[in-house]
Amino acid sequence: MTRGPRGRANSGSLVAGTAPTWDGAAGAAYRCTRLDNGVEVVTEAMAGVRSVATGIWVRQGAAHDPAGLAGASHLLEHVVFRGTERRSRQEIALALESLGGSLNAYTAREHTGFEARVLGDHLPDALDVLADLVRHPLIREEDVAHEKEVIREEIAAVEDAPDDLVFEMHGDRLWGGHPYGRPILGSRETVAAVSHTDLFELHGRTYTGANLVVAAAGAVEHGRFAELAERWFGDLDPGEEVAAVDPPPTPARGTATVSHGSAQLHIVLGHPTRGQSHPDRYPLLLLSAALGGGMSSRLFQRIREELGLAYAVYSYQSLYRRAGVCGSYLGTRPGRGSAALEAVQEVYGALARDGLGRGELHRTKEQIKGEIMLSLESPAARLHRLAGLALVREDFIPVDELVCRIDRVSGSDIRCVAREVMDPNHQYVLCLGPEGGDPVQEEGNQKGGETCL
Repeated sequence: MTRGPRGRANSGSLVAGTAPTWDGAAGAAYRCTRLDNGVEVVTEAMAGVRSVATGIWVRQGAAHDPAGLAGASHLLEHVVFRGTERRSRQEIALALESLGGSLNAYTAREHTGFEARVLGDHLPDALDVLADLVRHPLIREEDVAHEKEVIREEIAAVEDAPDDLVFEMHGDRLWGGHPYGRPILGSRETVAAVSHTDLFELHGRTYTGANLVVAAAGAVEHGRFAELAERWFGDLDPGEEVAAVDPPPTPARGTATVSHGSAQLHIVLGHPTRGQSHPDRYPLLLLSAALGGGMSSRLFQRIREELGLAYAVYSYQSLYRRAGVCGSYLGTRPGRGSAALEAVQEVYGALARDGLGRGELHRTKEQIKGEIMLSLESPAARLHRLAGLALVREDFIPVDELVCRIDRVSGSDIRCVAREVMDPNHQYVLCLGPEGGDPVQEEGNQKGGETCL
C-alpha cells in the first residue's frame, strides 16, 4: 500500500490543466489543476452557499472487474470504511458527522466515488478523511469477511425487489454477459471468490495518480483546494490508467419471460445507444423526457391515465463510455402484459414516425432546462457533474452553454434518434413475473420462458 503524508512538504508540483476550457478566465468559477503524478483536481465555486461538496473518484468500477471476481470493486469500496492506518471504523463514522457533515461512497460501472458534504470551513477535515479512506485502508481478512456478509444482504434485497431485479437481468441479457450488464454487486459466488489479497492488489494497482479525480463544488477556493490536494496526494504513485472497457458485442434482440414469485409483471424495454460523450445524448435526453419523464409524458398519460394499465411507468437511460442503453419500464398485473406492451409500442411508433411537435418540443426543452437549473443549485449535484466530466476528460461545459446545446436540438434531431432507439426490431424486452401470469412469446435471439428464483 502507498503511504500518505508524513508531515513534510511533498516534492510534487502543480501543473496547469491541459484542457483550456477548464481553466477559463481569471476568477472563473470552474478550474482544473493536474498534479504531476496525474491526479486531476477540479473545482467549481458557487456564490452565496456556505457548504461544500467534495469527493475523490477512481477510474475503477464494476465493469473492470474480472468475470470470476465480479463485485470486487464494490467490495473494496465497502472494506475501506472498516478502518484505516489512522482511524477505526467508529472514528471514520464520527469524523464528519460530529461536524454536521456527511460521508458516503458508491460503485458505478466505470468508476468508484467517495464523497462528503460539510460547511466550507471544514473542507480540510473532509479531504483529510477522504484521503485516508482512499489511500490507507487496512483491508484485513476479518473486515473482508464481514463486508461479504453485508453484500450478501444487498444481493438478497435486490432479489426481493423485482422492479430492481428486472433491470439487472435485462442488462445481463441485453449485453450478452459483457461487463456493462453484470450486476455491480456481483453474485454470491463471485463475491465469495474475492480474497483480501485480491483487494490489496486491486487497491495498489488502481487507486493511483493516473486514475484519481479530486473535486469540490460550493464554498471552495481553487488555489487553496489544490494545495490541500497536493498535500494529501502529491506523493501518490502515478501508476497506470485503468484500461477502457472493451466495446460490447452485438446486443440481444427479441422478447423473453422469466418466472418470479411477484404479484406484478415487471417489463423492461431496452435499446442500445451510443456512449455518454456522443452528441446524440442531447436529443436522447429530450426524447426520454417526452417519452416517460414525468406526469405529462406520453407513456404516463397513455399507459396510466388513459388505460390504467400501470401505476409505475417511466423511461430511463444509462450511458457509459463505450455504449449505453435507453428504454422504459412498467409494472402491471398478470394478464395485462400483452396489452401494456402493445400500448407502449404504439407510443414508440408515433414518436418514431412523427417525432415531437413544435409545442411539445418547446415544453420538453423548458422542462429539461428547468430540471437542470434547479438541480444545479445544489453543491452535490454540481460536484457530480464536475467529476463526471473530468473522469472522461471531457471539456467543462458551463451551464449557459449546456442550455444552449439543449435549445439547439431540432425536431429533425429528435426524429432521427427516435427512429433508431424505438425500432421494435432492435429492442430487447424482458418480462419478469408470476409463472403463467401473462407469458410473452419468445422472439429474436434470446431464450424465453425460463424460471428464475
